[in-house]
Amino acid sequence: MGDAFKRKVKPRLSWDDYFLKIAMMVAERSTCRRHHVGALIVKNKRIMTTGYNGAAAGLKSCRELGCLRDEQDIPSGERHEICRAIHAEQNSIIQAALHGQNIEDATIYCTHSPCVLCAKMIINAKIKRFVSFAEYNDGEFVKLFKEAGIEYVKLKKPDTTIYTLE
Repeated sequence: MGDAFKRKVKPRLSWDDYFLKIAMMVAERSTCRRHHVGALIVKNKRIMTTGYNGAAAGLKSCRELGCLRDEQDIPSGERHEICRAIHAEQNSIIQAALHGQNIEDATIYCTHSPCVLCAKMIINAKIKRFVSFAEYNDGEFVKLFKEAGIEYVKLKKPDTTIYTLE
């Protein structure tokens, strides 16, 4: 028998782990100095949009200007209006609007749970499921999601290794 038959095969990723792992790669585009967050909206196992946290298109980011929140010692989850960044979930919803994608009843996969502002946008976008592996510093979204009937799933962080057959 050849080597291909002797190799130990890694179990196939679940759909949730697959999409969370992609969200982790999307987060690498972030321009935020505090958190790198990635999100994607998926419907019928198809990626509709992606988003990461960072300054509005065409504007200077905190990487270039410095972080006003750090300079003022503002804790995570507070005073969102001071931050230059648009959150990953917001960017993924905006991308859907810009490109005419119907995201109703979709799932959003995000590297962090949402802040209360993003939770309200997710509710109005009629997204039905939110999957994450890390907690943001704002747990207010839980009550809103329960009231709106949005399923929240927190999973273990997927393995960051990229496996390939050589």
